[in-house]
Amino acid sequence: MKRTIVLTGGGTAGHIMPNVALLPDLKKHFDSIYYIGTNGMEKEIISKQNIPFFEITATKFVRKISLKTLKIPFLLLKSVFEAKKLLKKLKPDVIFSKGGYVSVPVCIAAKKLKIPVVTHESDLSMGLANKIIAHYANCVCTTFEKTTHQNKKCIFTGSPIRKEIFEGNKNNIISKFDYDKTKPTILFMGGSLGATAINDLVKNEIDKLCTRYNILHLTGKNFQPPTAKHYYPLSFCDHIEDLFDLCDICVCRSGANTIMELASINKPMILIPLPKGNSRGDQVENAKEFEQKGLANVLTQDRLNYTNLVFEIEKTLANKTTLVESMKQLNLKNGNKNIVDVILAHTKK
Repeated sequence: MKRTIVLTGGGTAGHIMPNVALLPDLKKHFDSIYYIGTNGMEKEIISKQNIPFFEITATKFVRKISLKTLKIPFLLLKSVFEAKKLLKKLKPDVIFSKGGYVSVPVCIAAKKLKIPVVTHESDLSMGLANKIIAHYANCVCTTFEKTTHQNKKCIFTGSPIRKEIFEGNKNNIISKFDYDKTKPTILFMGGSLGATAINDLVKNEIDKLCTRYNILHLTGKNFQPPTAKHYYPLSFCDHIEDLFDLCDICVCRSGANTIMELASINKPMILIPLPKGNSRGDQVENAKEFEQKGLANVLTQDRLNYTNLVFEIEKTLANKTTLVESMKQLNLKNGNKNIVDVILAHTKK
């Protein structure tokens, strides 16, 4: 019997790459796989996966009261109409959502058409989009076991992790810059959209940093990197597993997908969570959870300066063995098979 699935999610790589991670397993069970998103990052990434992509308009949810907020219900109705029209054409047996505002109209439309919906929440606490989607979903898969207490539809599955993460080859990177094998290598990254505070510190202190370390720097878009010996900047990387393999420590935000990927390969990390106020506070929660479990060191953004950063790097290098052992003992739950099993359980017969 032929089966069809529609994937949805977008806005940042955290709402897209987990879908990509599931593709090899989904292809074993579904004859047709489609993706619904906006003309954003998801379109660019999914176009490389040979998956038919369908575009809808979607509005980002703004929490502050403004003229833009008042327009949201009307824009959402338009998006639901577009999604409903697409779903009638594609006739999926199930929807898998990775959250984000683009997923909301797709999941609402699916509910109206009586198409089963499975969504996944990466963070410790559910985001606004998934709180809405949970009303229309059959099941909410979670990365953290603690999240299952927030909604009776939640089931702990773990996080989707791409198999490529385990196949990094540092030699693909070493040859591309002035690598000094006598120095530790530090990877700075701020997520798919970059992180201004992290980028600015690296840029302002690059000469001092490079006297101590090899610096890999995943900058995100619209950043003009400095020039320095032992420094290798990239705006985006299709093979981030190679950077992970080369670095001794990763200094990064605490988006759930990134930190779960790093933990899965036992890579020591220093987390600089996006402060509450700049976000809903999900990264602060994720970082606190990892710190309490002995999986990472945390440096809050208000304390981010050269002196504190070097202190945390040296502390992490000194405690590297302990951090690695903690991650090994965690026995991280790779959620790919678990999530696909849940999707299949809710797929139309």
